[in-house]
Amino acid sequence: MNSVFKRGSKLFALVSLLIAFAANGASAGMTNGTENSTPVMGGYDPVGYFEMNKPIKGSGFHTATYNGGTYLFASKENQKKFSSNPAKYAPQYGGYCAYGVAVGKKFYSDPYRWKIVDNKLYLNLDKDIQSKWNENVRGYISKADSNWKKIEHKHPAEL
Repeated sequence: MNSVFKRGSKLFALVSLLIAFAANGASAGMTNGTENSTPVMGGYDPVGYFEMNKPIKGSGFHTATYNGGTYLFASKENQKKFSSNPAKYAPQYGGYCAYGVAVGKKFYSDPYRWKIVDNKLYLNLDKDIQSKWNENVRGYISKADSNWKKIEHKHPAEL
């Protein structure tokens, strides 16, 4: 009976320790509102937009981190291209909606609502927002570039 109790206590201690590590890891990813435990761009491969001119779902087998975000890639080759020059392929504004940033907000984006302008990838929230953004792309980019400096490190709920 004593050995059963000891095994049960050890199992309880191990489970408690694992829960504590998981909780600590989850809270560590929320320190300043910029860390993201979910993949940037909903897990779509940023290289695909430039190389294949379309969104391609990435794989957890090919990953890279950049500016606090995790990116997934459809192939090892795309992962290597991104890793050699992440600024070339990473979406602007950390993958948040370009129109949203232009109006001082951080909205998640739809990987199917995108546009490459001057060799930079911009994403939008949805079809309607993208239509609005397309009315003055250069103007919204200018506003977003200015706003991003102020909101980059803020959590979306703070805006």
